[in-house]
Amino acid sequence: MASSTGEKGLIVSFGEMLIDFVPTVSGVSLSESPGFLKAPGGAPANVAIAVSRLGGRAAFVGKLGDDDFGHMLAGILRKNGVDDQGINFDKGARTALAFVTLRSDGEREFMFYRNPSADMLLRPDELNLELIRSAKVFHYGSISLITEPCRSAHMKAMEVAKEAGALLSYDPNLREPLWPSPEEARTQIMSIWDKADIIKVSDVELEFLTENKTMDDKTAMSLWHPNLKLLLVTLGEKGCTYFTKNFHGSVETFLVDAVDTTGAGDSFVGALLKQIVDDQSVLEDEARLRKVLRFANACGAITTTKKGAIPALPTDSEALSFLKDKKKRQTYLKFSKLCCTAPPC
Repeated sequence: MASSTGEKGLIVSFGEMLIDFVPTVSGVSLSESPGFLKAPGGAPANVAIAVSRLGGRAAFVGKLGDDDFGHMLAGILRKNGVDDQGINFDKGARTALAFVTLRSDGEREFMFYRNPSADMLLRPDELNLELIRSAKVFHYGSISLITEPCRSAHMKAMEVAKEAGALLSYDPNLREPLWPSPEEARTQIMSIWDKADIIKVSDVELEFLTENKTMDDKTAMSLWHPNLKLLLVTLGEKGCTYFTKNFHGSVETFLVDAVDTTGAGDSFVGALLKQIVDDQSVLEDEARLRKVLRFANACGAITTTKKGAIPALPTDSEALSFLKDKKKRQTYLKFSKLCCTAPPC
């Protein structure tokens, strides 16, 4: 439920926002691609916009370059109804760029341009602490843990949000090429693991963090910590599994023709957080949680049917229509590939 004033709870996302350059043709290397589509992205920003598109209240905290791309991205946040009071601009560093290789199955490989990028230079003293304290949910990833001063800013923001009573949501969003080594990635990702109330990992991240190729409940539960309220493992076309203190299970996803999986996990997380921000008792009711995860799975599936992350994030009405209308789901399956040649909208 919303607050006594009728205002919806605020979800604050912390971290990076960047430009993804997505090839116009799938299944080729970056050097072989005839062209690229410019698509705004960055996992925490994707989550914030996913929340707002679905009718929730969202804010973004991070740093962009004081350049055309940075101001364009800030404008995209505003256009999508995301509070931008937590954004800083750096005059000495550029906005981050990423070139994304799309395999024929819609999965991705990344080449990043961050040397350093503005998001890496966010300082603790630049944080909008008032905005962070107003969050009912504080969401973050792990990329902001890679270097200083952003790591210290991340730790400060997380501490302030927790002290103010926010639910902490963590999606590591592993990007291995950005880390000095796999060992350093595991160490830093796990260094804040026991602070989170909700954690979402992909099957690939589960294997990476546990160094175990066996994808079963025991492997997932090796990541459990005593203060955790919900652990989620997303399994792509196989849906997701969920674990709480009192129950666990799985929820199937929806069959669509995947064009680009970029942003699907962020869409899933945004849908989940939007559904629980004003009623966290959902986390203790398996039937209601399953309903929320089915909605989140639908949002993730829809997002894979277009290129780019933010352009593909669904609205609440689109997601509900997709869930209710079996014929519409068949349309996504039959015709979504027509989006391959269309620019992000």
